[in-house]
Amino acid sequence: MVKIRRLLIANRGEIARRIIRTCERMGIETVAVYSDADAQALHVREATLSQALGGNASADSYLRIDKLLAAAKEAGADAVHPGYGFHSENAQFAQAVVDAGLTWVGPPAQAIRALGSKSNAKELAAARKVPCLPGYQGEDQSDARFAAEAQRIGLPLMVKAAAGGGGRGMRLVTELSQLLAAVQSARSEAQAAFGSGELLLERALLAPRHVEVQVFADSQGRCIHLGERDCSVQRRHQKIIEETPSPAVDEKQRQRMGACAVELALSAGYVGAGTVEFLVEGGKFYLMEMNTRLQVEHPVTEAVTGLDLVEWQLRIAQGEPLPLAQHEVVFTGHAIEVRLCAEDENFVPQSGTVQHLREPQGVRFDHALFEGMVVPPYYDSMLGKLVAHAPTRAEAIDRLAAALGRLQVLGLPTNRRFLAACLAHPGFRAGEALVPFLEQEGDALRQLLQKEERLTLVPCALTAIFPLENGAKNALACPFPRPLKLRHRGELSLLRTRELANGMLEVESEGQVRQLARAAVTGVPLDDRRWHVQAGSVDLFIEDASFEPAASAGGAAGTAELRAPFNGKVIAVKAAAGAKVARGDTLLVLESMKLEHALCATRDGVVKAVHVEAGQQAATSQVLVTFEVPA
Repeated sequence: MVKIRRLLIANRGEIARRIIRTCERMGIETVAVYSDADAQALHVREATLSQALGGNASADSYLRIDKLLAAAKEAGADAVHPGYGFHSENAQFAQAVVDAGLTWVGPPAQAIRALGSKSNAKELAAARKVPCLPGYQGEDQSDARFAAEAQRIGLPLMVKAAAGGGGRGMRLVTELSQLLAAVQSARSEAQAAFGSGELLLERALLAPRHVEVQVFADSQGRCIHLGERDCSVQRRHQKIIEETPSPAVDEKQRQRMGACAVELALSAGYVGAGTVEFLVEGGKFYLMEMNTRLQVEHPVTEAVTGLDLVEWQLRIAQGEPLPLAQHEVVFTGHAIEVRLCAEDENFVPQSGTVQHLREPQGVRFDHALFEGMVVPPYYDSMLGKLVAHAPTRAEAIDRLAAALGRLQVLGLPTNRRFLAACLAHPGFRAGEALVPFLEQEGDALRQLLQKEERLTLVPCALTAIFPLENGAKNALACPFPRPLKLRHRGELSLLRTRELANGMLEVESEGQVRQLARAAVTGVPLDDRRWHVQAGSVDLFIEDASFEPAASAGGAAGTAELRAPFNGKVIAVKAAAGAKVARGDTLLVLESMKLEHALCATRDGVVKAVHVEAGQQAATSQVLVTFEVPA
């Protein structure tokens, strides 16, 4: 057996902080690594020691094996924990850590190779009678071979990256004419995300559940499972709500799935934490893949078992046997987790500065946020996870929804309200949400949120622009009416406002006059004219457009240009000066937070100029393309 005394955490953010907490309890010193963008991050402050990696992008920092090993040597670390993402499923990194004489907190490199590839995992599973969907996972990666295999497999089918996870490199094909574009797009995204463009094809289930089983194995050859998690609520093939137990899995199916998961792990000589993911349809289940690492959603399993899975990882890496046998694992109550992300309700990633933070009580909140923190565009958009545990599923949902209402993160868009709307949806509350849930219900949820915004817009906006405190910078200077142009979601509201006694405001809009009390809001200024306001469960981004020229305030200039909706790297430029484009044509591809986003023309027109080139970093609201304006 070995004894881990100083652990380097080859990761960042909330998972690095999570590992630090367990290490502190176990008396293990920690070494944080950080990019230039993360120099002030909480995991850097909280670790025993820290080592700079330099650079900002993952490829220049957290993905540099040479820098990570040099940091471990410099800090005197004797072990490495990869967290999740980055190198957590990289057999080359695992082997390099061992070759450097360090303890690797994870499965052996050969097990990662065997199971980290979806193709290899499917071959192992088939040999062990673990159910798999029909598909193709071969060495021939030519377009012609994929076309032939697609004909054999039949439609619908899914194109998947063989390496990695997180929903990257996945494309659904419902018509054969879509196949070539899907293969090219998935290959590009997989290469960028995982350093491998290898793909596989698989028959697609259009309305399954996504259910995964947590397994743990020790170096003595024993393996158990810790129950299942239902992760069916997803956007862009990435989970945003996870729960345990699944509302659709009974005890008999749980035992069958658990046995298959354990069998697959044992077949590869697995050691440590891993997750076997299945698609479930009716009473049948089929292997998706195995993630050879700790999952983002491990806290829900910790909640219902009372176990510390990071502690288990560390003890197993030291050579200790599993702390429990299968029959000793006890499950209590129900747990649900939501992923708080820096993104708008259309799932577009955002960056910015956290200007105000208030954490809710009564739930677990794993995060790395602090007031003044700059959320960079270089990494995944997830900011943290909120987890509620209660005796019943209904109580857990209620507890988590209430916590989301109390959470305050102001300064940049988050999916806080969208998550709360998902939890409140009758289909979710009934346990009926399947993988297509957000594809089918997303628009209705967005419309509901926008309706709530419109109902609270005027009182919330006026409270932010004209605060009640005497002498405040933006307070109404006199009792006479003042014209106000209020912009929200690109639309203008024309108002006349007048301050009354007792904190009341008189507002005239569309010929009607009404008196409004200032709302109970929390708000922060984004600049001299824009505010982010939260009133209960509602988030508003408002702008005082009163002093803009008429054309600009009306948005006319915006139709003649394409601006970057978020910070990101220009991956491809498909537009050129003088080219005619139609509405919906892809003009540029922007990469942000490890995802590629096609930016399309919003109208027919002629390109006047392209202001960026491939490889360039673009800032939020930067003009990317301008169009000819008809005389």
